[in-house]
Amino acid sequence: MHFTRLAVAVVFIPLFYFLVTLLAPFYFLLCLTGLSLLAQTEFHRMYKTAPPVAICGLAAGAAFLLCGSLLLSASLAPQTAPVALLPLVIAAAPVLIASVRLFSVKEPASALRDVAPAFVGVLYIPALLYPQYLLRLEGPQWILLLYGCVWASDSFAYYIGKGLGRRKLYKEVSPNKTVAGAVGSVLGGSVAGLALGALLMQDLGTPVATMSGAAIGGITIVGDLVESMFKRDAGVKDSSAMIPGHGGILDKIDSVLFAGPLLYVVAILT
Repeated sequence: MHFTRLAVAVVFIPLFYFLVTLLAPFYFLLCLTGLSLLAQTEFHRMYKTAPPVAICGLAAGAAFLLCGSLLLSASLAPQTAPVALLPLVIAAAPVLIASVRLFSVKEPASALRDVAPAFVGVLYIPALLYPQYLLRLEGPQWILLLYGCVWASDSFAYYIGKGLGRRKLYKEVSPNKTVAGAVGSVLGGSVAGLALGALLMQDLGTPVATMSGAAIGGITIVGDLVESMFKRDAGVKDSSAMIPGHGGILDKIDSVLFAGPLLYVVAILT
């Protein structure tokens, strides 16, 4: 198991670094859109969403990321304000999903249960991924800080929790997570924030970088628990088996879904 996880990391990390630092932000946006589609697909499989509604949810998620980003880019041009159209893009998702359910299934019973996973999927995955594109526009160093802190938090949480964990953190949702692991997550984020801040973001300042890393370490715990909550509700162990030794795409991005918006707030305030 450890060898498989390490092998995946050895292959993935250089590719990720190349994507973030050497390619234009648009390619990162395409990567986020692809991740969103895969993660949403896993989410709909978990909840056995009806295919027409699931497809609409996927389309709405892709439109949210791509159209929202195009509107943002266009708003940077003089005498334009298309960002005002962004709420319409967001509103189009429930309109589309609910309309498809209306005309594809004549029986109104269970309508809310049928469309709920698609609604939640759009808000939970593409909407929370979108701030990462905004971070990439601020500079590739923000993405490296984000993922570096998340990876360090996950690693510290795993090894400290496994070695020292006794008291359960939230056994009803995730029986394997411990208080020691949660402390390790915050510690790992702090260490990564300190190191990456010193290497990549001297202007941010050591205290802010370290506190940002600690905050990421804390919010990743919540992100992980939220996905565990969904999986236990759906009765599955992993979102899929797409990544050897790691589970599914949603299993890998659950923490960064919550951490991205948090770091973007730091970026716009500093």
